[in-house]
Parts: sequence; structure tokens; C-alpha cells
Amino acid sequence: MSRMLSVFFDFLTSILQRFPQRTWEAVKNFAHPRVVTMLFFGFSAGLPILLIFSSLSLWLREAGIQRSAVTFFSWAALGYSFKFIWAPLVDQMPIPVISRRLGRRRAWILLSQICIAASIFAMAMIDPAKGQNYMVFMALAAVGLGFSSATQDIAIDAYRIESADESLQALMASVYIAGYRIGMLAAGAGALFLAQIKGSSPGAYDYTAWRTAYQIMAGLMAIGITTVFVIKEPEITAKETNHSRTTDHARFFILFLVSAAAFVGWFYFSSGIASTLKAQVILIVKNPSAGGFIIEAARLAGGICAGLIAARAMVALKVADMEMIRSAYVEPVSDFFSRYGRSLAWLLLALIGLYRISDIVLGVISNVFYQDMGFSKIHIASIVKTFGLFMTIAGGFLGGTLSIQFGVMRILFAGALLSALTNLLFVLMAWTGPALPMLYLVISADNLAGGLAGAAFVAFLSSLTNVRFTAIQYAVFSSLMTLVPKMFSGYSGGMVDQLGYPVFFTVTAVMGIPVLILILICKTRLKINETKS
Repeated sequence: MSRMLSVFFDFLTSILQRFPQRTWEAVKNFAHPRVVTMLFFGFSAGLPILLIFSSLSLWLREAGIQRSAVTFFSWAALGYSFKFIWAPLVDQMPIPVISRRLGRRRAWILLSQICIAASIFAMAMIDPAKGQNYMVFMALAAVGLGFSSATQDIAIDAYRIESADESLQALMASVYIAGYRIGMLAAGAGALFLAQIKGSSPGAYDYTAWRTAYQIMAGLMAIGITTVFVIKEPEITAKETNHSRTTDHARFFILFLVSAAAFVGWFYFSSGIASTLKAQVILIVKNPSAGGFIIEAARLAGGICAGLIAARAMVALKVADMEMIRSAYVEPVSDFFSRYGRSLAWLLLALIGLYRISDIVLGVISNVFYQDMGFSKIHIASIVKTFGLFMTIAGGFLGGTLSIQFGVMRILFAGALLSALTNLLFVLMAWTGPALPMLYLVISADNLAGGLAGAAFVAFLSSLTNVRFTAIQYAVFSSLMTLVPKMFSGYSGGMVDQLGYPVFFTVTAVMGIPVLILILICKTRLKINETKS
């Protein structure tokens, strides 16, 4: 622990010594065309997610839909967690006509944006209050929106990494995060505001108000679509030509569809037996959270096995080409392990999977904590959401600027340390009570640290990818960075019930210690690896 604090204080000292002379050079790079592009792409990427979750949940609640039915829409989030499965399609398969005119990356970005706008518009045309059939159509549209949005993320991430060298990646990441948050604000507060002024409210549901709000959100996707036609294709992908036959791509696409159907089918048909087994496991382990985690982890493993078996069957039936599977899935993974070595590669994957665990596990329960403390919805909306947004954006810009000046690994360490330490401020607020100055302090510190860490982390992930396998490698990294924390965060409520808020927040801060150790080890090992290379 003393070594970690020493490293952090050395880092602060170096900032004070070097910050004035190099800040202006870093700030000027924010006007670089590639950096500015990411603001608009970030907006396009951030817009859909809240239209699936919080905004849609309020719409369904006003329409008189039971809370239990709202959980049906959690399937729409599968696309974000497992987007690496179809990332090879985005990476390799050309889109007829569009790819020839725009290039591989811009073609997929455009197609996904059109699908996003169409899905949002389809949701706008469905009134969930009309009955069960309309709820099914709404769910299908929401799932389509989730998968289209995840596909857009894959294509934009690949474009960002390939369009500029490593020196701009931190700034591009910070600007992308800023645009993403603005898109979330538009889809969250903006959609709710539009529905409110059009006359829909709890107890006075008006479908036309929500229809108008979602139609306007669909129209805002024009920002991202326009950006596609303004920018140029990255030189790396513009020079590449995919020599595979159209029939090969079609067969590969069929393989993906069959494997995805096997994965989803496993989850659907195993739900009944999973509930029975969960009750039995809980009796054995004497802990509901642990029992639920074991069963869901087993279901995930079973779903992956079902998808692999289906893929193997397609190969045996000569429907799919084994060589394309190797180039799509095996080669990107083997490339990563060959570049960094087996031990360092596993350490890097562990760091990716755990880096955001403190933030995500706490973040799931944070809004409930604010309400339990006695803060009103107005305070939560104005301070936590709106003021917090600007603090996150400021932290992102700060993280991007500092990463250029002092290196990504240093800012990665500083962000992880600050994120863990700011969790302790929640302990202090739990003791002091609902004081607005304390809420401003906590939100400022937590969101600044989160924005700084997020910008450095995205730049770090970008540096690990090989431009030959950009889409699939970054998709794996970005899926892994939320998969483990989300599995743990599902039990945040149970942990609070058992431990209380002060102990829970302390535990989330302690979760950051292994992350700090991993950063120090990886930083040393990466230097050795670069020297050998």
C-alpha cells in the first residue's frame, strides 16, 4: 500500500512540474478533425442505451405495465455484453454496394445507425398499453435497438483506433465519452422532458406524447449519419481488399445466426430448471447472492457451450468454412497472446475485467442510496444527473490531456486509485446525512475520477489492439471490462441489506486494491516486453 501511495504522490509532483509547459500543446489537439469526429459519434452511440432502459421503463410504467413485465426487456442488453460474438462479421463481411462506396468501417457504422433509427421509430409507433401483443412487438423493437447499437459500438471503436495513431487515442477517447454522455442526457432527460411537455405523466398517460418523444430521438440519429458522409475512411481499411467470396460470407453469417439461436435458446429453455436448481444451491451455500451467482455463471457457460456445439455442427455439415472461423476468432486471440506472451496476456485480461469493478458495483445502488438518504428527485436530477454529467465530461478531458503528457499507464493508475478513494466519500455521506454541500462534493469527486479513469482506460484498451484485428479484439476487451463487474453488481442490493451502506461502500473501495496491484505489475511487464520487442 505504501508503494502505491508513493507512486501516486510522485505522479502528482510530476504533474505540478510539467503541466504548464505542455498543457497548451495537448489542448490544441482537441481541434484535430479526427478528435472532433468522435464527439458526434459518441453522441450517436450514447443516444440509444437509455431509450431501452430508464426512459422506456418510465414509459411502460405510465402505460400501466407491471414492474415484473418490464424485466422482459433486459434481453435487449444482451447485445452489449456479447457483441464480440458477431464482431468478426463487422470486421470481415462487406455490405453489398455500401462498402464499395464508403469503405468497410463507414459502411457498417451507417448501416447500424439506420437500423438504430428504424428501431427507435418502430418503438414510437407501438402503444404498449394496448395489450400483450403490442408488448411483444415493443420488446422485439427494443432487442433490435440493442443489437444495432452494439454493432455501431463495434464499428465506431474500430474506426477510432484505425483513424489516428496512438498519440491521439486518449484525446479521442475523452471526446467520445463526452459525446456519449451528451447522447445519454438527450435520451434520458430530453425524452422525459418532451413526454412531459406533451402531456404525459403518472396517472395521466398519453401515448402520443411518448410517440413524439421517440420520433424526435430517432431523428437525432441524423447527427451520426451525417458524420459518416463527412469523414473519410481510415487509410488502413481503405487500402485493404477482402478477397473472400460472397458465398463464404453468407455461410459465415448463417453460422453466426445458428450459434446465436443456440445460445438464446439455451437461456430460454433453461430458465425453469435454473430456478429449481437455484433454490437448492442456496440451501447448500446458505447465501442467496452466492447461489444466484453460481447458477447464472453456469447458465452462461452452458450457453457458450451450446453456441460452440452448434458452430461445430455447421462445420461438420460443410455449411461453414473452418478457415474463416480460424481467421475470425482464433487468429485475433492467438495474436494477442503471441504479442504479449501467455502470462502477461492473462494479467492484462485480468486488469481489463476488474478495472471498473469499484465503480460499477457501487453505481448500481447509488440512486437507491440517494433516495434512502432523503434527497428528492429534483436533487437527484439536477445534481447527480446534470451536474454529474459535466463533471464526468471535465474528468474525461482531463484524463485525455494528462494521458498525452504523462503516459496512459500513470493516468490509469491515478484513475483507479481516485475511483477507489472517492467511494469512501460515500461512507462519509452515509454518516453525515442528506446535506447538499456533501452531495455536490461526492458527485464532483466521483464523476471527475470516473471520467479521468474512463478516458485513460479506453486509450489503454486501444493500445492493446492490433490493427489487423481491431474490431474483434476491442469488442472482446470492451465486453470483458463490464461482464465481471455486472455479474457482481447484480448482488449489490443484497450486500447492502446484509452489510449496511457504510460497510458496503468500504468493500467497493477495497475492491480497487487488486486493480492497483495489477496496474503496477502490468506496467513493469509491458516495459520489459517493449524492450524485448
